[in-house]
Amino acid sequence: MRGILVTLGAIALACPAAAQASGPTGQAMAQNCYVCHGPAGRSAPPIPSIARMPADFLRGRMMEFKSGQLPSTVMARIAKGYSDEQIVAISDYLASLK
Repeated sequence: MRGILVTLGAIALACPAAAQASGPTGQAMAQNCYVCHGPAGRSAPPIPSIARMPADFLRGRMMEFKSGQLPSTVMARIAKGYSDEQIVAISDYLASLK
């Protein structure tokens, strides 16, 4: 019985660690975008709506902001805070919105 409890305890400790290692999801990270780009990525001009834009387009823009290739007032600083993998996850999620 003690062996089973030890095993269950180890599994319980390992699961949250595995979830944290993979990091937040694209959906969770996209919440930051909504501050400027509106609820669910739908905003009024002059800020562009980002919901349902193609993932490749969003990914490319974020990478251009991140590298400084595309000038901006705020987006370059925001993009630099994300890894390339996180940018992919955010772009894929935003492109999936209906």
